[in-house]
Amino acid sequence: MTPDLSVVIPLRNEAPNLRTLHRELSQSLGAWGRPYELLLIDDGSTDDTFPILSDLHAGDPRVRVVRLRRNFGQTAAFSAGFARARGRIIVTSDGDLQNDPRDIPALVARLEEGNDIVCGWRRARKDPWLTRRLPSKLANGLISGITGVRLHDYGCSLKAFRSEVIRSLRLYGEMHRFIPAIASEQGVRIAEMAVNHRPRRFGRSNYGLSRTVRVVLDLFTVKFLLSYATRPLQMFGPPGLLMGLAGAVIMVHLGYVRLFGGQAIGDRPLLLLGILLAFGGLQLVTLGLLAELQARTYHESQNKPIYVVRDVLESADVDVDAAESGGRPAPDRAGQESAPLSGADS
Repeated sequence: MTPDLSVVIPLRNEAPNLRTLHRELSQSLGAWGRPYELLLIDDGSTDDTFPILSDLHAGDPRVRVVRLRRNFGQTAAFSAGFARARGRIIVTSDGDLQNDPRDIPALVARLEEGNDIVCGWRRARKDPWLTRRLPSKLANGLISGITGVRLHDYGCSLKAFRSEVIRSLRLYGEMHRFIPAIASEQGVRIAEMAVNHRPRRFGRSNYGLSRTVRVVLDLFTVKFLLSYATRPLQMFGPPGLLMGLAGAVIMVHLGYVRLFGGQAIGDRPLLLLGILLAFGGLQLVTLGLLAELQARTYHESQNKPIYVVRDVLESADVDVDAAESGGRPAPDRAGQESAPLSGADS
C-alpha cells in the first residue's frame, strides 16, 4: 500500500536511541491508523547504528534505510530522504528522542487544515540555556527579521510538509533549517504549533556554537535567493549607480577646478577617490548584468519555473467551431472541411 505519510529521520551515531525511537514511532503512528513509512538515513555513523537499522528493517517492512557513504551533514541526509519518500505528506524529526512522535498526528491534522508547512515550536525546550537556547533565540530572531518569515523555532526538526512543496526545493550547506523561508518564495501557507520537547537520554548532541557561523553564512545565501535570485541586477545596480554618480560628480568638480581655476589636481586624494568610485560603480553594474545572464541560464537549463501554481479550475476542452456549426467539422487552412480518417487511413 502506498504510504500516506513518510517520516524522514537523519541519524548519526544514535545506536542507543534507535530501538526506543522505532517503538515510539510504531506505537504513535500505528494508533493513528493511516499507512506510513519510516525513512531512516544513516549519515556516516561509526557506531552500531547501521546494524541496528538493518535489524529493524528485517522486522518491520515499513522501515526503509538509506546509508550514506560518509557523513555529509543533516541537510544532505534530509535531501536523501526527501528524494525517496513516497508519501503525500512528509514529516521530519530528529533521532535523539527529544522530539515526541505523539505530536506527529497533530502536525498532520494542522497541515490538512489548509497549510503547506507546519513547524514545531519547542516552547518548553529541555536544553542548556547558555549554549543552546540563547544562541537559538538570537538566531531565530535574526532569521525571522532577514527572511520576513517569522517563526519562534527555526531549529526544531519536527515539521510537516506537503510532498509537492518539499520536492521542488534544492538544499545545500545547512539550509534544512531555512526550508520554511526558502519555500515562502512559492507562496506557501506556513503555520506553527507548540510541540513537546524532552531531555536527551543517551549520547551527546552533534550541534555546537561552531555551527552558528555556518548558519549565518547560509542565511546570506537564503536572503539572496529570496530577494534577488531572478533579478540580481537590482542588487548590484543601485550601489553601482550611486558610486558611479558620486565619482562622476567628483570628476566634474575637479575638471572645473583644473580648467577654470588653474589649480593642479594630480596630487589630490579626491582625484583617486573619484576614479575609484567611477570604476567601482561600473564594475558593480557590469557584475549585475553578468549575474542576470547567469540567472537566466540557470533557470532555463534547469527548467526552473519563475512561478508556482496552487490550483487550476477549468472546464473540459470544447470544440467551439464545431459547436457553432452544428457539429460539422471546422474548415482547415485551405477552406476545406477536414474529414475523419477512414480505417485504412488510420
